[in-house]
Amino acid sequence: MTEPHRAAARSSRTARAADRTETIMQATLDLARETGYAKLSIEAVAARAGVGKHTIYRRWPSRGLLFLDAVLSLNTAGLEHRDTGDIVADLREVMVKAVDLLGRPPWGPLYQDLIGEAQHDPEVAAALDQRFIQPQTADTLARLKTARERGEIAPDFDLDLAMDILSGPLYYRLLITQQPLTHADVDRVLQALFTGMGPH
Repeated sequence: MTEPHRAAARSSRTARAADRTETIMQATLDLARETGYAKLSIEAVAARAGVGKHTIYRRWPSRGLLFLDAVLSLNTAGLEHRDTGDIVADLREVMVKAVDLLGRPPWGPLYQDLIGEAQHDPEVAAALDQRFIQPQTADTLARLKTARERGEIAPDFDLDLAMDILSGPLYYRLLITQQPLTHADVDRVLQALFTGMGPH
C-alpha cells in the first residue's frame, strides 16, 4: 500500500471512530434523559448505539466517565467573561447565561446528575473539576482581578471568597432546595456581594 493510501485509510478509521464516539455519547444522553442516570447502563448504551460493550469500555473505563464526556459534549459556549469595564454587568451577563443553561433541559437535569455522580466517584469528580469547574473559576477570578487592579472593588477583597459567594447560593438552590434559578436570584447575589466589596 502506498503512503497516500495508508494516509487515506488512517483518515477513514479516524472518521469512523469519531462517528462511533459521537453516536455512543448521544445514546448516553438520550437514555439518561429518558430513564434517568440512576438506570443508565453500559449495556443499554451499547444496544442503543449499535456497538459492543467492549467498544465502549475501550474508550471509557466506567459509566460515570462516559456520562461526564457526554454531558460536557453539550454546547456551553458563551460562559466566558467579556471586559466592558463594568464588572457587575460582565459578571451578570455570564451568570444569567449559566442560570438559563442550568434551568432547562437538557443541560440542567444532566448536570445535576453529573454532580451527584461526582460525589461518590473520585475520577468523575476530578475530571469534572479539571475540565469544567476550574476553567470557569479561573475565568471569573481573572475578571475580578482586573476589576480589583482598576480600583472597581476593594484592594484587599478576597477574590476566592467572592467566587464562593457568586456561585454558592446558585448551587444551593440548584442542588439542595431544587428551587428554580431566576435572573432575580443573580441580581440578589450580585447586590449582596458588591455591597460588601465596593471600593472604600
